[in-house]
Amino acid sequence: MLSQRIQQHFIDSADLNYQCAQLLAAPVEAAVHALLACVTSGGKVLACGLGGSAAAAQYFTASFVGRFERDRPELAATALSADTTVLTALAQGFEPRAVFARQVRAMGQTGDLLLVLAVGSNGESLRDAVSAAHERDMTVVAITGPRPGPMGALLKDTDVLVSVPHDRLARAQEVQLLTLHCLLDGVDAQLLGDSPEPETSA
Repeated sequence: MLSQRIQQHFIDSADLNYQCAQLLAAPVEAAVHALLACVTSGGKVLACGLGGSAAAAQYFTASFVGRFERDRPELAATALSADTTVLTALAQGFEPRAVFARQVRAMGQTGDLLLVLAVGSNGESLRDAVSAAHERDMTVVAITGPRPGPMGALLKDTDVLVSVPHDRLARAQEVQLLTLHCLLDGVDAQLLGDSPEPETSA
């Protein structure tokens, strides 16, 4: 029955989240500290991803510049997938794999942070973005699926890898979103202190 299939989605998602609570707590905490080091030194976050992860990158930057659950000073962040004019111009004038790397080299500076979301596709455009970030002496936080692949090999000891241990894209994306919420809440908690009752937003 369809009802049982729906219930199974919730059960599978809950099981994975429970598993990841212990497995990912340390790397997610390290990612929070990397974000804090970036913003407290006047840096900015550049975020990128492909497909659904591109949407997640835009959601993260909107919450970073605006608010997550509490009002706070705005924090600098840009989603590299948001400007379709830039994306199409770079894809046409250069090659599709250059769409993020050229933006990173144009805007990235020492002390900035690149957030790469790649729980599904781990394509050349994302790997080139990581290399470009290292050229600019930026820290990289990568949220990937269970096999980081070539991207994982590019990461340095100063970077942070959060690897979601599930092959099914839908499940991995659910953990990706929860991870982004943990990052946003962690930054807010460190900047503003604990909040017993987070505010709601429209």
